[in-house]
Amino acid sequence: MLELTHDLATLPVEDLRKLTGEIGNTPVVRVRLPGVGNPVALKLEGANPGASSKDRPAHHILAGLPPGTHVVDATSGNWGVSVAWLARAWDLRFTAVSDPRITPENLARLRRLGAALEIVEQRDETGGFLLTRIRRAREIASARPRTIWLNQYGNPGNPEAHYRTTGPELLEQMGGRLDVVFIPASTGGTLAGVGRYLREHSPQTLLVAVDGAESSMFGCPVAGARLVNGLGSARPSELLERNSYDYVVRISAQAAFGYCRALAAAGVLVGGSSGAAVAAAAIELRGQPSARALCLCPDHGDNYRSTVFDDGWLLANGLSLAEEALVLA
Repeated sequence: MLELTHDLATLPVEDLRKLTGEIGNTPVVRVRLPGVGNPVALKLEGANPGASSKDRPAHHILAGLPPGTHVVDATSGNWGVSVAWLARAWDLRFTAVSDPRITPENLARLRRLGAALEIVEQRDETGGFLLTRIRRAREIASARPRTIWLNQYGNPGNPEAHYRTTGPELLEQMGGRLDVVFIPASTGGTLAGVGRYLREHSPQTLLVAVDGAESSMFGCPVAGARLVNGLGSARPSELLERNSYDYVVRISAQAAFGYCRALAAAGVLVGGSSGAAVAAAAIELRGQPSARALCLCPDHGDNYRSTVFDDGWLLANGLSLAEEALVLA
């Protein structure tokens, strides 16, 4: 099982600075899905030092900021952790604005990394917290001198980081041939950046956007309650263009978590958005014996032991404990 290799909160600043050079070049493993011919590749972004793909844009956006700069942003968890450890490495100050849905694991990591935390309690007009978080982060930045609102949901540095690093990596790891890629969408940054790279360098690759069943990211008029952290949004993405993807597959929390638990049983621990990508592949690749496919898996499952991998939490949220069928290739 891919284990978290660093306790970032205990490392001295010098070691954190060295770790910035280990962002990217994440590994690929392969799984076999029932009814799918070729093994499906999983790119495990949880192997980044901060345990998610958010390390890439955080590094790109924060690099070069003057020491002492105060940065603030809204986060559901992973983005905040990436910004927090890089801020500590580069002597920046960070205020994270989150909400009650943040996992206890990510909340604890943010605190241990020294981030200032503000938890918004008021739901926004969609019934969630995203818009409230964003508004509060913007307010904090405008009220304090030498403070920058990072705005992960609209910052062009987000997709640019994935265009420069994630796209080239996954195409190289697939030997230059990639028929279809499944990418979970939250801010839209990964999909936009990888999509742009593949349109330029592998135009035959089919780009499948993976979204939550109750998301408004791709035009659903009313967002519903979303249980999969890091998947979907209460509003359309500011970063995506229609050319960034070919089509969208919506995945339920039940299917996403079922594949997470099956992967954990096989020795690969990933979060809910990764499970959603694998679920989408299982649906879309059935009957395609020769497709060379990859699922981008955004984060490590260790952040979800109290949710996705907790039987009581699943049952309390009306979900079953079922696992899907798969084996490591």
